[in-house]
Amino acid sequence: MVLEGKQLILATKEFTKENRAKSWGLLLSTLFLLAGAFLCTVLIQNIILKLIFSLLAGLLLVRMFIIYHDFQHHAILHRSKAANILMTAFGILILAPPSIWKRSHDYHHAHNSKLFSASIGSYPIATRNKFLSMTPGERRIYLAIRHPLTIIMGYFSMFIVGMCLSSFLSSPRRHLDSLLALVLHATLISLTITLDGWQTWFFAIFIPFFIASAMGAYLFYAQHNFPATTFSDKEDWKYEGAALESSSYMVMNPVMQWFTGNIGFHHIHHLNSRIPFYRLPEAYKAIPELQNARTTSLHPKEILACFRLKVWDPELNRMVGFKEIRASKPTAEPIKVKA
Repeated sequence: MVLEGKQLILATKEFTKENRAKSWGLLLSTLFLLAGAFLCTVLIQNIILKLIFSLLAGLLLVRMFIIYHDFQHHAILHRSKAANILMTAFGILILAPPSIWKRSHDYHHAHNSKLFSASIGSYPIATRNKFLSMTPGERRIYLAIRHPLTIIMGYFSMFIVGMCLSSFLSSPRRHLDSLLALVLHATLISLTITLDGWQTWFFAIFIPFFIASAMGAYLFYAQHNFPATTFSDKEDWKYEGAALESSSYMVMNPVMQWFTGNIGFHHIHHLNSRIPFYRLPEAYKAIPELQNARTTSLHPKEILACFRLKVWDPELNRMVGFKEIRASKPTAEPIKVKA
């Protein structure tokens, strides 16, 4: 029998059982490696080795972020006071404080691939007709948010501005931890430069945070903006359909799979976010229906293919780029969109 809909979701339930000792072991070992990598960027004098450990620290920040992400989903270490202190501190350190991250990410899970919903916690998606009806200024804003440079510069665009500055300005009381993250980050940078110079700041802070933020921004983008993805109107939207048809299985080699905490199994994560990251491959192997996923990868050709996608074309039932947008005309009365 082929599992579909709620039956498929129920089939994943057995994989939500957490191994508490394993969760703690993976958390603490990642923190240990991360601390070691940061320490090496400060103590080692050789520039090449500094750069290697700086890049390693960036990759380990990505892995640690996935562990933080799982904790916020209550997939691991739920109701642990010690874990909550560690994760709150990490969220503030990584410029993704709990108040804004959880609220925006929960919204994303509840509205993934749903057209005409607010783009909270995700990149905005316009239909072809909606894009063609926008004013030039509205188009520039829309395209700027989805531009490759904006994604690559995620350290500034997504985390400093989006996660911290914008969230605090929109609701200071609700997102006081966003202000705290900015103040502490600025203080850390200032102290590092004052006490140990620009080189230490560059290798111990800027490169790791820049790499981790760029990777995080791209992974989040490509897991829902890839050639085979689909988007639906609210009336046709289904939770399991959004998970399996609008969330990618990002194929990676074992090394990158480890650094990214198995987040490549994103279709399974969206189907059931309570599955711990270390059990996602197990669920994939055990349930055949999960093996027919829509895929992408970190191959340069596929990265470029994802970056080319701009709007959703309901007639073609796929995302399209500039060439197809320019060759088309609105098929319905234009709708004015507020900036």
